[in-house]
Amino acid sequence: MNLFAREWWRQKSFRRLPDWLAKVPTDVAQEEARVRAVERDLGLPVRAVLLGVLCWYFYYSPWFEQVELLKEGFQEIVRVFFLIYALLNIGAGILLAGMNEVPFRLTREVVLGLGLLDALFLAALTILTGGFDSYLFWMFLVLVVRNALSMPDSTRQIVMNLLVTGSYVTAGLSEMLMTQTEMDILDPPTLQALYPEGAEQPATESVLLRLGLLLLLAACCYGVEVLFDRQRRVQQESREVEQRQRQLESAGRLAAEIAHQLKNPLGIINNAAFTLQRTLKEGKTITQQIKIIREEVERSDRIITDLMGYARLVEGKVEKLDVVEELESALQQVFPAAVKYETRIVRDFAPALPPLLAQRSHLSLVLVNLLQNAREALNGAGQIEVSAHVGEGYSVEITIADNGPGIPPDKLDKIFEPYFSTKEKGSGMGLAIVKHNTELYGGTVRVESALGKGTKFILQFPARTVFRLRR
Repeated sequence: MNLFAREWWRQKSFRRLPDWLAKVPTDVAQEEARVRAVERDLGLPVRAVLLGVLCWYFYYSPWFEQVELLKEGFQEIVRVFFLIYALLNIGAGILLAGMNEVPFRLTREVVLGLGLLDALFLAALTILTGGFDSYLFWMFLVLVVRNALSMPDSTRQIVMNLLVTGSYVTAGLSEMLMTQTEMDILDPPTLQALYPEGAEQPATESVLLRLGLLLLLAACCYGVEVLFDRQRRVQQESREVEQRQRQLESAGRLAAEIAHQLKNPLGIINNAAFTLQRTLKEGKTITQQIKIIREEVERSDRIITDLMGYARLVEGKVEKLDVVEELESALQQVFPAAVKYETRIVRDFAPALPPLLAQRSHLSLVLVNLLQNAREALNGAGQIEVSAHVGEGYSVEITIADNGPGIPPDKLDKIFEPYFSTKEKGSGMGLAIVKHNTELYGGTVRVESALGKGTKFILQFPARTVFRLRR
């Protein structure tokens, strides 16, 4: 590979690295389904069996008859910890069994708490069973996999698996410290009886290997999670694009049929009225009425022509749109570089925003209209804040705010009505189109404004929704 090719590969790889490392937004419905399957349906029976085994092991079996001096005292502490651990598991199990009746936010926190509790209790058992060389090391690997399955949220998963790894390291170091302390305080005969060949220290290579295995498994689980999540989203987006495109085509055909059926009789009425007007030129009263008829027919014809615009829905194409790219494109249209506006644009775009499945022209019309309104409200001078973040329920929330004069309170309820305008030469259709195109994709738009404090428009688009026909 020549130098140019290696440099190109390096730049491409590093450019894509933030996309791969960026936090993947969590689908709440998917997370709830996974918690139900892993923690409730599978986890509760397994926990019940393990608690029963541990109860017998702690209180009814002759275990650790020859434990070391310091570990014997620590064993009693672990027994008390087990009682607390069992009670907390029972309470969490009751909540998980009835998770359909409580907010999922509470269930998510309980799962997080259980993961931390399991790591701490397993670390305590590891101290009693050999530290770094304990056979319970494999249970830490099980915890890592369990966390990956029940915590699709990348931040929680990474933090919990790092805590699991830290618990293992802490348990190993604590066991070594307790053993060394015990050797220091024992008399030589007792020391010789307990450690005839001396206390064996775990090999550094073995400890590093186990620690590396834990970290590697945590990284692999996260990587597999990201890959499967991206593949699932691609498949869902493909299905939704096809479904939305079919619905748009149906809407276009319906609008074209309505327009065709209404334009023909309106054309006949208009021609008849025109003929009647020419025949009755001298009848001023009748002529005036016929003129009114023609004006109303022409107005109706314009409305039908606007309706035919919906027929052009079939001409568009549903695409997977990058919200940040669409916002930047709209900003360039409203604030072209060639025109020196005194408006300051403040951007606040979150990384790894989910894509929107929509026609580019529909979304562009929404953003351009809102930005134009903000620019006109500021008369070219002021500040406009544009932000995009992940909202609740795996949605995208777009905010466009200005520090202009604001909207009077008595007009806030009317600004989305067709033909209502607060500007002298406004058509009154801009915000009506914004509302229509937003609701077309299952979204919502709301406004916050106060006189002298500016205006803020908040758009919320569900990233997982089908095209909705307005009724």
